[in-house]
Amino acid sequence: MAPLRVAVIGGGPGGLYAAALLKRLDPGREITVWERNAPDDTFGFGVVLSDETLGGIEHADPEVYAALQQHFTRWDDIVIGHRDHRHTSGGHGFAALGRKRLLEILHRRCRGLGVDLRFTSEAPPPDELAATHDLVIAADGVHSTTREAYAEVFRPRVTTHRCRYIWLATDFAFDAFRFEIAETEHGVMQLHGYPYARPSPDRHPSTRPSGPQNQFGASTVIIEMREEVWRAAGLADMDTRDSTEACAKIFADVLRGRPLRSNNSAWTTFRTVVNARWSHRNVVLLGDAAHTAHFSIGSGTKLAVEDALALAACLEEQPDLPSALTAYEEERKPVVASTQRAARASLEWFENIALYLDQPPRQFAFNLLTRSRRVTHDNLRLRDARFTESVERDFGCPPGTPPMFTPFRLRGLTLRNRVVVSPMDMYSAVDGMPGDFHLVHLGARALGGAGLVMTEMVCVSPEGRITPGCTGLYTAAQGEAWRRITDFVHTQAPGTAIGVQLGHSGRKGSTKLMWEGIDEPLPDGNWPLVAASPIPYRPDSQVPRELSRAQLTDIREQFTSAATRAARAGFDLLELHCAHGYLLSGFLSPLTNRRTDAYGGTLDKRLRFPLEVFDAVRAVWPEERPMTVRISATDWAEGGNDAEDAVAIARAFAAHGADAVDVSTGQVVYDEHPEYGRSYQTPYADRIRNTVGVPVIAVGAISSWDDVNSLILAGRTDLCALARPHLYDPHWTLHAAAEQSYDGPAAPWPAPYRAGSRRPQTGRTDAPKPRLTLGA
Repeated sequence: MAPLRVAVIGGGPGGLYAAALLKRLDPGREITVWERNAPDDTFGFGVVLSDETLGGIEHADPEVYAALQQHFTRWDDIVIGHRDHRHTSGGHGFAALGRKRLLEILHRRCRGLGVDLRFTSEAPPPDELAATHDLVIAADGVHSTTREAYAEVFRPRVTTHRCRYIWLATDFAFDAFRFEIAETEHGVMQLHGYPYARPSPDRHPSTRPSGPQNQFGASTVIIEMREEVWRAAGLADMDTRDSTEACAKIFADVLRGRPLRSNNSAWTTFRTVVNARWSHRNVVLLGDAAHTAHFSIGSGTKLAVEDALALAACLEEQPDLPSALTAYEEERKPVVASTQRAARASLEWFENIALYLDQPPRQFAFNLLTRSRRVTHDNLRLRDARFTESVERDFGCPPGTPPMFTPFRLRGLTLRNRVVVSPMDMYSAVDGMPGDFHLVHLGARALGGAGLVMTEMVCVSPEGRITPGCTGLYTAAQGEAWRRITDFVHTQAPGTAIGVQLGHSGRKGSTKLMWEGIDEPLPDGNWPLVAASPIPYRPDSQVPRELSRAQLTDIREQFTSAATRAARAGFDLLELHCAHGYLLSGFLSPLTNRRTDAYGGTLDKRLRFPLEVFDAVRAVWPEERPMTVRISATDWAEGGNDAEDAVAIARAFAAHGADAVDVSTGQVVYDEHPEYGRSYQTPYADRIRNTVGVPVIAVGAISSWDDVNSLILAGRTDLCALARPHLYDPHWTLHAAAEQSYDGPAAPWPAPYRAGSRRPQTGRTDAPKPRLTLGA
């Protein structure tokens, strides 16, 4: 690629580092950086860079890396203060330095390479720069004017969150990364703090400079709290000086009585920035202009520097500018999306920190450390085995027993471990009759070691089927066929429980088998549909008939008849399906229930029929056997049920005797917009468990035993239901035990399989080679 004329808008670390890299890689490039502030102006205090980011810097520019190394402050410990307890977890290496020092290093490097740095200068408009330069790098921050100038192309989405926070500092170095929780009369406040300047013991106090580089070092301190707490505490009515002094008093213990200081600091709310596109012609976004991630999982500087590394690499590797910008976006967007998911989980954990305050102190600390799902149980064990083992002891894990292999009791049923084979529709029945396929499918998974194996949604009437291949419990013959399966499980996999999920398809019935076209109407042989309201699921779906009061009574009796057959068939647990847009779920959502009678309107009224069915089924279901309910905790659609509604729904079912709530999401309306990701539904289960106090089953993209252990031990769920992993590996639970060297009663290998309980040896594989090296 020919030398470029490059304009960089914004002289923060990301823009400066991009300029330095591009100039180093091709000295013929003409690169200009516009920065509105003076070179010695700086906002904030310390920045954190990960070992991964530093490795990239070391490969790309050893000179910058060497300069950074001289000023890094490195720490391994995280200390969590909660209700007069302080717990320390080690092995969390990070490196920090002052933001001002970082800028000085980058200024020096840019000048040495011949980059034109223009301070106290507003950049020309981006369209003007785009016309006079080959490449325009917009590194102009979260309030990017460049992004707004091309908003119709970049399509930014900015989400404002619930907490207020302020960046401050104190003139001594913490001995660790600190999380301190203060419970005040106004609500919960938290301090995030980390050292960024090393102490200088050779300096006498009388000669100590007034700035952050002193004999005691320096630390960044972020104070954060919910908006309503901030206002109740009067901080909204104070100027920065007074509010800073107030925070210093609240956290006087951890601050050792020392003051906090500000630096152009102001209380603000965090804004998550997401862009559909990152480039437009020869203009490209970098750093906070393109994306933000909450400070509680790391530094925006880290992401910006990684953007600069990737952009420079793509410009080197690709034959032309359009290809380079496309490659940059394709490389960075998935990485940033993953980081933003973790950041969102961490942010929401701190927003809802009050839910966890009554947890045992060590469990609270573990929950905080694993909040983003980046740090997990297994990962934390590698970092600090002693701390992790202490959390396990408090939880009640016998020595050598992972949390997932502890028992759990629901009413009269004790599950030997916390793994559930999630309900999965197989669409393989004939006239509702379970056959050999279902025996083998469910039997294999029962032999695989899970504590509880659930059937697919078993329909309570022929008209309540989703597809012609769905199973039922509306005839005596079907009940006998199910008895054959439960007998097998109880005889051949003793200790494994088997549960039945009862449901009615509602407006989502009379469709093709999944692999023929999911949710597509049958071309012929349709049956009439019923629902809370006459609203079709898809534009081409059949319009259901609104149920009359008499028909509601008939359907309730269909559920009780099916439950009676399920009890006779020997099922250990019954789950009522009130999720995914099926009949009972259709009553719960305001998007699908437009009734004007006693069964529609407010949430209490929308709950009425599902609760009537629940009560009727509970009345015929054996007292000693547990009964659960599956709900969609959000409709993923504007105007639909959300997390607050889910808590109210769960509370209502718990009050009516639900032994646990199985927390799923979505599939209620066709035009939903789910936010997928690893264990993406778990926060809803977590919130219900820790608000309502009812046991929960978490489900949704939970795929590893490490995630199961992490969620259980953190107190975010009681049971974990896995679907696709059990399709991939029917013996998932036994293999999880083997991989953790667990050989106890919670995951017994069937005698005929015992010889296979050791992991087979595998051949040698070479590790992948590093992708990127940008010069010597």
